[in-house]
Amino acid sequence: MEVVAPGVYRDFGLASGDGIFANAHRRPWALPPLLASMSMAVRRAAREADLVHVHWLQNIVPALAARKPLVLTLHGSDIAVASRATAVAGRLARRARVVLAVSESLAAEARQLGARDVRLVPNGIELPDQIGQEADPPEVLFVGRLGPEKGIEELVAAASGLDLVVVGDGPLRPLVPGTLGFLPTEEVAARYARAAIVVCPSRREGFGLVCAEAMAYGRPVVATAVGGLAELVVDGETGLLVEPGDPRALRAAIDRLLADRDLRRRLGAAGRERIRELYGWHSVVDRTLAAYGDALGAR
Repeated sequence: MEVVAPGVYRDFGLASGDGIFANAHRRPWALPPLLASMSMAVRRAAREADLVHVHWLQNIVPALAARKPLVLTLHGSDIAVASRATAVAGRLARRARVVLAVSESLAAEARQLGARDVRLVPNGIELPDQIGQEADPPEVLFVGRLGPEKGIEELVAAASGLDLVVVGDGPLRPLVPGTLGFLPTEEVAARYARAAIVVCPSRREGFGLVCAEAMAYGRPVVATAVGGLAELVVDGETGLLVEPGDPRALRAAIDRLLADRDLRRRLGAAGRERIRELYGWHSVVDRTLAAYGDALGAR
């Protein structure tokens, strides 16, 4: 297997910082050479391959250079961008023989675009052997990009006076001056292990990796009822769901959990079991390999 990612091809500075879409908006001249570099890298890497597995819809464009069957995984941000040009997005999605969506809400959007064979294959989650003990006093944890789509403004408004720990960086960092920034994986794991609650206040979310990781650590989650978050969290059983853009509801849910240690433990344990049953790697790998086989069989 060959992996094509930034570093294998020249990204002309577009793959760093705020990401390709934001950077390309500021420096559109760099997009054509980036696509050309990606296309050459994919063609070289796929020379002996039977198929190409593409992540993110827009990467179908350089992947076409391989002239091999395509399997596409949609993650959410790609669909958000695609909504601005649905006709073009639909043509790209139909070039994939099988489309994998990390949540059912994304699968529904892929079908609306006209994708031919759409299947739900969520991100795989590793369950840690040990889940750790809460810090004292209890900590409320947020992990993720500090951007508007992650509900940072609502988080700041809702968390006034709380022991809020923020791991991440992004354009709204000035609103969260105490953020720890992006941390290595093992340090993020340590933060999950000591958190009392993990908050996921996104305005949109394709899957909700942070939510799933928190549940794997047995931590109760307060999340907004959007996209993949609404599929991960069973309200009142594995966490609490609130409407997006509502700081008061977000604070009320946080306060409810902070006031009830037994409830935190019960929801956390149920969330961990849900991740074990539905998002384990064996199931994800089996479904992905089945998609590969069907894509090759469709020749």
